[in-house]
Amino acid sequence: MRPEFPERRKRLAQQIASRKLDALVVSAQANIRYLCGFTGSNGLLLVRGDGWALLLTDPRYEIQAQQEADCLVRITRKPLTRELAAELGRRRLRRVGFEAGRLTYADYESLKAALRARVQLKPVADAVESLRLLKSEAEVEAIGRSMAIAAAAFEKAMRAAREGIREAELAAELDYQMRLLGAEKPAFETIVLFGENAALPHGKPGTRALRPHELVLVDIGAQRDGYASDMTRMAVLGTPSERVRRLYQIVLDAQQAALDQLRPGVTGGMVDAAARKALERHGLDQCFSHSTGHGVGLEVHEAPRLGKDDKTRIQPGMVVTVEPGIYIEGWGGIRIEDTVVVTSNGSRILTPAGKELLRL
Repeated sequence: MRPEFPERRKRLAQQIASRKLDALVVSAQANIRYLCGFTGSNGLLLVRGDGWALLLTDPRYEIQAQQEADCLVRITRKPLTRELAAELGRRRLRRVGFEAGRLTYADYESLKAALRARVQLKPVADAVESLRLLKSEAEVEAIGRSMAIAAAAFEKAMRAAREGIREAELAAELDYQMRLLGAEKPAFETIVLFGENAALPHGKPGTRALRPHELVLVDIGAQRDGYASDMTRMAVLGTPSERVRRLYQIVLDAQQAALDQLRPGVTGGMVDAAARKALERHGLDQCFSHSTGHGVGLEVHEAPRLGKDDKTRIQPGMVVTVEPGIYIEGWGGIRIEDTVVVTSNGSRILTPAGKELLRL
């Protein structure tokens, strides 16, 4: 990604100038990584309206920052907000934006106190996130590698699924396999739910043991080279009941309806509506309790959103999940999810795993 960093900062600089700001303080870890490559947990990135950039971090990251960041780096033992305030003064920057949804209140107060009213701090919403909406070819390839790891880990780990295994045990096996296959870490806390627990869309794996003929819901994603992936697959221990087969096909049809709608020019709300209409034909739309999808990139949940009445226009280069589901209290749930890239004339699924109901 290194060749892309200067161009990304150039595009951000255009936004900074258009907002009549002298500079922007970037505090979100994912946004810092997107703009200069630094992956440490403590940093602030100052980007001026001409594209000049300075990364501030502490001595723990001195070697790492020099290796990763392609901009100027300053190591300081002071609180980063104090060092930033001093830099703004030296550079005579007077109107400075900050990431309104990312900078903590404590850091904002610390920075404001250090500046002593010499600088006007202006909240800015989604400046970097708007750049991240459209993925480059290199980013799509990175997400694809991440997705391949998650799919392979699912295939390997499900061989361990058997009667009596607990949700947390299978989740641990999935995480272990992702690590073996080259993931930096899981992209999120892996979800494994058995039986009636699958009615919880974001339930946490626990001590529930798997019993014959029960549904298994697995929501898994890997992080590789900073980029996340996300997929959900279903399995059943033994022979699925007629009800399970029928409901599974309904959800699969709803996902296909959304995939058929996903193309440049439509809105996120239109994609969501396609899935809901497919479920509504079977009286199951009220059992679908979340949006149809979300963006995936350096974060597993990012823009755009495929939700009710969402007005975001879908564009080529967006990477999103498509994940309709139904959840029935006391019985369980079924969700089918793929990570998908929008192309010039439609979309392409990045998930290499098959979508048949897996029999254990």
